[in-house]
This record gives sequence, structure tokens and C-alpha cells, in this order.
Amino acid sequence: MLAIALSSLTGCGPRSLRRSETHAVTGEIVSAAERVTARKSEISIRPVIERKGTWFRAPLQTDHVYVTLSDSAQASALRQALAAIAQRHNLSLAETSTAGVIRFDLSYDGSRTHAVHVVAPPAARARRPAPSATPRLAIILDDLGHDRPSADAVLALPFPVTVSVLPHLPFSAEVAEEAARRGDEVMLHLPMEALPGDATAEPIELRVGMTPREVESTLAGMLETVPHAAGINNHQGSRATADPGLMGAVMTAVRARGLFFIDSRTTAATVAYDIAERLGVRAASRRVFLDDTPERGAVLAQLELAARDAAHDGSAIAIGHPHPATIAALAEGVPQIEARGLRLVFASDLVQ
Repeated sequence: MLAIALSSLTGCGPRSLRRSETHAVTGEIVSAAERVTARKSEISIRPVIERKGTWFRAPLQTDHVYVTLSDSAQASALRQALAAIAQRHNLSLAETSTAGVIRFDLSYDGSRTHAVHVVAPPAARARRPAPSATPRLAIILDDLGHDRPSADAVLALPFPVTVSVLPHLPFSAEVAEEAARRGDEVMLHLPMEALPGDATAEPIELRVGMTPREVESTLAGMLETVPHAAGINNHQGSRATADPGLMGAVMTAVRARGLFFIDSRTTAATVAYDIAERLGVRAASRRVFLDDTPERGAVLAQLELAARDAAHDGSAIAIGHPHPATIAALAEGVPQIEARGLRLVFASDLVQ
């Protein structure tokens, strides 16, 4: 009876490729990308566990392969190469294209084994230095990593944005990787303890009372899931950012990594910027929240306020979120304020 039960548990459902088989296919994908791009492409691999294992089933791991093309014409040749690899290994191949990124999913018996993210050059947005007298505005869009549609909407915006990605989420790594390859700046949206009643606690966050070693370890784990992060801003943190001890430990860890810090100013009692400045961390503070009221008209009004602050003071930082109304308002309003001479820059351009 036990043998029958085990047979039914292991024999039913889709079979996954063995890791050795997955590795072999990954090697073929990388070789094909190198061949198509004449070894001039930036290629990286990030294995992701998409299903935890059980006592009778191995964990399901997907290899994410990222390819930046030097010539958009190479996409067709890479597509043909991936189709040949899929056919050779009895894999199904599905293609989606959003926000200038082509994604190829290879699956075996209904389970995804590989995701190939192909970024073409027209999507890239190079840093554009602004003359010293030009007013500058940095727009940070928080809370990325939960899902693909909101990330795709952000990445499709035709101007530079700073993408702040929450750690340890299903799409944290791939959103950060794609954003960096498209020319946007990536930040870690660092979960921090809120005041009781202000917000729901995150499963992993920095809390008052943590030792410097705990802060360092927690931060390191978060950064592992958000590649290319050049800086950090706080997610929530109305209690954490008001605590000098915790902020001292945070800024020490941030400084050791050469990152910058943006104080989201979720509380008037914050000491984050002052401590960053005292400890020699490049830092700045948010001036405007764009979408406390996530409606198109309200966001446009806040964007205008941010533009006025930038014009008056020379620079400003505005923070928003990937709400549909926010994305629509930015797509409409940013070209208008740029036409008046304001330059959109990355958050790192405004830290001191």
C-alpha cells in the first residue's frame, strides 16, 4: 500500500527537468546569445526558486537569462535560435513583448524552466546631464516587485525614472534587472518599522532595537534580491526613521556599500537625513508625494507642485507609486514640464 501511495504521489502531475538538464539548456541559451551578438552583449543568469520542495517533490527552479542586444535586428536571430533549442529539448516556447522587453518562456510539461529577458537598444534611456542652471526633478516610483503589469507600465514611460523595488517579492530581481538594462536607475525600497496603526508590518523589515549586525545581515539579504541597486529609500518607517540608534546602524551599512539614501519622510520626526549627513552618506529628502490621492487630476497637481519646487530651489525629488492614474498623469504631465525647461534626472543626481 505504501509503494502504491508513493507511486501515485511521484507519478502524477508534471515532471520537472533535472537540474543537470536545465543547466545544459541554460548553457545553450547563453552560447546562442553570444553567437547572435558576436559576444558584444551583456548576459547574466539568475536562478529563481518558483516552487518550494516537499518531501516527495523537488523544488522547481527557473533560470532567468538576461540579454542586452547591441542591435535590435539581432532579436529575430535570437528568436530562431531559442526556437531551435526548445525543439531540440522538447520544450514549449512562449513569447511576450512589453515595455521594450521581449520575454521568452521555455517550459517542460507545463512547468517553466527558463525565462529569457531580451532588452533591445531603443528602450535604453541614457543619463542626460543638465546644465547647472537648469531646474532638475527626480521622480522615484516605489513599491515595484509585486507584479509584472505595474512594472511594465513604469518601464514603458519614455523618460528617466528612478525605480525603487521592494525586496523578497516574486518579481523583485527581474524588474530590477530589466530596469537597469533599459537605462533607469534602481533603488532598494527598504522596509522599515512603522508606528503602531500606521501600516501593516512587512515580513522582513528593519525594526527598532536591532543590533548593527542584524541590520547588516537583513540589508544584505534584501540587496541580494534587488540587483543593481545604487541607493536606498525607506518603505514605511514612521517609527524606524525617528530612531537615532537604528538609523546610525543603517547609515553605517549604507556607507560601507557606497550607496546613497533618500529619506521618504514618512514622518515629520525623521532623523534619517541628518544622521546620513553626519556619517558621510550621500543623501537627500523627498519634497512631494505625487499620489496620496491616486487620481489623475490630483497627481497632475502634485507634479506641478514638484516642478515649481524644482524651479524655485534648483532641484526636487517627488515620490509616487505604480497606480494606473499615476502612470497616466506622468505620461501626460512630464512632457509639459520638460517643455518649460525642467530636466528629469535620477535620484543619485540630487544627493549630496
